[in-house]
Amino acid sequence: MRALRFAALLLALAAAGARADNVSVETQRLDGALQVVCRALLEVPAEFAWQTLTDYDHLADFIPGMQRSRVISRNGPLLVVEQLGVARFLFIGIPIEVTLATTEHPPYTIEARMTKGNLKRLEGVYRIEPQAGGRVQLSWNGLIEAESLPPLIGELLMRSAIEDQFRGMVREIERRDALRHARREELSR
Repeated sequence: MRALRFAALLLALAAAGARADNVSVETQRLDGALQVVCRALLEVPAEFAWQTLTDYDHLADFIPGMQRSRVISRNGPLLVVEQLGVARFLFIGIPIEVTLATTEHPPYTIEARMTKGNLKRLEGVYRIEPQAGGRVQLSWNGLIEAESLPPLIGELLMRSAIEDQFRGMVREIERRDALRHARREELSR
């Protein structure tokens, strides 16, 4: 019986990983920066997506390239978050160190703007938009500009890093939701 439960949990986690492919990423150059729009349609409750997005101190556990993320201060919906990581594309990697002024607008929007760091510019907005059938559309719309990188290489590097990070967030939301379903299933037996 225990083996069947474990197999059901593995199947739920595998299904969550498969759904993470439902991600679109669009980019365009804008005033020297790269505008990136990432979207994914998820079959999770909005509040569940919100809990994962706002788990700042654990982002490095599931966001590719992120080595550290921690809340430095919080004053209601205003936070200062420090993040350290590496943006990679093929054999190129650049260290990223940023401090973000973050504003939460529960339950659907998080705005972030770099106040200091080694990027020239970083600002973005996460949105959770409830859809029919209990689904949500998760999106990140942002501008990013790296210091001293040739435009084409910088664009490829930043696009790749942002896409990997967004996919990491989607996978984690789906993984946590699959665990929630597996626990609920186990409790109902």
